[in-house]
This record gives sequence, C-alpha cells and structure tokens, in this order.
Amino acid sequence: MKTKKLKQQNSIDFEPFYQALEDDNKLLKEAFKTVLEMVSTDPKVAKKIAQLIKEDFHGLYKEVVALYTTDKEQGNTPSCCGVN
Repeated sequence: MKTKKLKQQNSIDFEPFYQALEDDNKLLKEAFKTVLEMVSTDPKVAKKIAQLIKEDFHGLYKEVVALYTTDKEQGNTPSCCGVN
C-alpha cells in the first residue's frame, strides 16, 4: 500500500506549479524565501541545496564561488568598507 502511494506521489505533474512560479513574481519570491529559510535553519537542507546547485546549476555555482573568492580577497570586510 505504501509503495503505491509513493509511486503516485512521484508521478505528480509539477508543470502547473512551475508555470505559476514563472507567471507570478510574488509567488516566486515567497518560494525563494521559504527555501532560504530552510537552508538557513537546517544544515542538512543547506548541504542538499548546495549539492543541487553544484550539479545542476553550474552557472549559478560559478557565480557563488566567484563572489566568495572576491570576499576572501577583500579580507571579509563589511560592504561599507570594501572596494566595490
């Protein structure tokens, strides 16, 4: 019985959800806020999201690494004191 429920859950069509996120900026912003809250409060989720970004969104991953590298080169000074 549980296997049947899992198969049904895996076959859910997420396309309407994705389309709604594309069509409604407020909904997209709320979804991002939810994900960021999950990442900031649960180290396991943070690692999973980081791995997903690294594997599937390599352009975003490279941008994050570039920002991190730039921050380290500036000595981690606050943005008010760093060179922009």
